[in-house]
Amino acid sequence: MMKDQNPIILGVLCLSLLAANFIFAEQDVPGSKDHPLVTRMSNYYIQDYEVKEFDQMEFVDNQGNETKVEGKKYYISHYINSGVQAPSDVQILRNFINAIQKIGGTKIYEESYDAYLKIEKADMVTWVHVHTWNGGEGYDLNIIEEKKMVQEITADAKSMAQDISTTGRVAVYGIYFDFNKADVKAESEPVLKEIANLLKKNPKLNLYIVGHTDNIGSLTANMDLSQRRAEAVLQVLVSKHGVDAKRLKSQGVGPLCPVAPNTTEEGRAKNRRVELVEQ
Repeated sequence: MMKDQNPIILGVLCLSLLAANFIFAEQDVPGSKDHPLVTRMSNYYIQDYEVKEFDQMEFVDNQGNETKVEGKKYYISHYINSGVQAPSDVQILRNFINAIQKIGGTKIYEESYDAYLKIEKADMVTWVHVHTWNGGEGYDLNIIEEKKMVQEITADAKSMAQDISTTGRVAVYGIYFDFNKADVKAESEPVLKEIANLLKKNPKLNLYIVGHTDNIGSLTANMDLSQRRAEAVLQVLVSKHGVDAKRLKSQGVGPLCPVAPNTTEEGRAKNRRVELVEQ
């Protein structure tokens, strides 16, 4: 008959087996945390972290051309925990692209180790650059939060009439759309009322409603978007404000007529506009 096995030896053996399969979870660098818009990939820890209240970041447009964005900047560098097999670069990028798109964001550009993403919510534009390295063992998030330009001055019928009389056109701000959509938002109503008042007080005035965009996205997409937005404004003026459709024509020109550089959010905000042009 065999003797009972030593319980101490059994305990050591069990611990050894557990240790062979143990994944060592590293600790995040002190003071670091995930950005509220994006959670980290599983089994990664934050190895480096920096936040600046205002800074600049290199970004790219949909053609891969460099541009710059400014605002509150986050740098969050991640590395895989010991004992974990790293996912591929593609898997990491796809995870972030899908996550951003699920919350209404869009992919601007993607290449082998980088994805450039944009989320537009309320009064904030958030730019996200995901960069993978060392075969997926690490990835960095560079994030810029840009406050949208606050529109403090809303054009009234009188000032619009003066500009049209002087230059034949007037740039109108305060007509709002959701990102990449052409539905006129309810908060545009004060400006639309003033346009209707302008036409009512000037019965001989006929207008082109011209839609403009910034240069984020392809030329084809922006030309189409600007046309749809211009037409949407026309339809609201006709259906809701009683303007005679014969007095209006819509036209989209996309990013072709900027009034400011597209290298900053302030410049892009100025370029995203509707213009009223005398026929």
